[in-house]
Amino acid sequence: MENFPLIDLEKLNGEERRATMDMINDACENWGFFELVNHGIPHDLMDTMERLTKEHYKKSMEQRFKELVASKGLEGVQAEITDMDWESTFFLRHLPFSNISEVPDLDDEYRKVMKEFAERLEKLAEDLLDLLCENLGLEKGYLKKAFYGSKGPNFGTKVSNYPPCPKPELIKGLRAHTDAGGIILLFQDDKVSGLQLLKDNQWIDVPPMRHSIVINLGDQLEVITNGKYKSVLHRVITQTDSTRMSIASFYNPGDDAIIHPAPALVEKEAEEYPKFVFDDYMKLYAGLKFQAKEPRFEAMKAIEANVNLGDPIATT
Repeated sequence: MENFPLIDLEKLNGEERRATMDMINDACENWGFFELVNHGIPHDLMDTMERLTKEHYKKSMEQRFKELVASKGLEGVQAEITDMDWESTFFLRHLPFSNISEVPDLDDEYRKVMKEFAERLEKLAEDLLDLLCENLGLEKGYLKKAFYGSKGPNFGTKVSNYPPCPKPELIKGLRAHTDAGGIILLFQDDKVSGLQLLKDNQWIDVPPMRHSIVINLGDQLEVITNGKYKSVLHRVITQTDSTRMSIASFYNPGDDAIIHPAPALVEKEAEEYPKFVFDDYMKLYAGLKFQAKEPRFEAMKAIEANVNLGDPIATT
């Protein structure tokens, strides 16, 4: 099996820039995922983030999860569970406004560190979008502008822990899905594995690596690139003896951003992906997350056929 794509961003500054850009392009076209090292986020900040996240889980989330498992009788399941995930999560919003100060049970140090970490990730996301623009032959800033809408992008973080599971073969940590949004930046546990992606009909482990950031592409980048880049099915499998930490940050279009294939990437006579308002896609995705993405795209095409998106009513 070919190696999972590992990109050293420092190599963009020297003689290996072209080869590194080619590796990023190949990862976007053929994997939908890649892993970054030397990404500019300080290792001590990442270490503090990991420590505080694991402490917060122990203090505020672990007992709640155990009570949920007990209330649903999940310890003794005999058949596969297909309607829930074995994960303990909470969500934070950073853009267009932050709710970090309002989320309960976070101590002041955690809020402060999370804010700094999110600011670093926001810059990294925007830098990566410009690298994708370069590879795609789009003008610098095209993708950021496409995501912007009237209020700027949506940016938020899902903090997850996947506790030990007595029946990993029957309960997934997170069922298979593609991500609805733009570009996803994951800081994952460097010791406990579990994240897998589907490539050539095989589930492949995304390797844990200390101080790396895992990148994956969401459905919106598949649409804007008219299928040149793909969002890829992925899942989390549980372990019997370890808790896995996952901090996934989603840099997504603004609610009213109009998403459509970049004209420069649409070949004559080629099938085009749909044009739609991002929030409309998210409303559809909410009920269909764990189903194939293609019917979602077809549903948006049907809406596009019935609604003229040039109408001011549709774009406000």
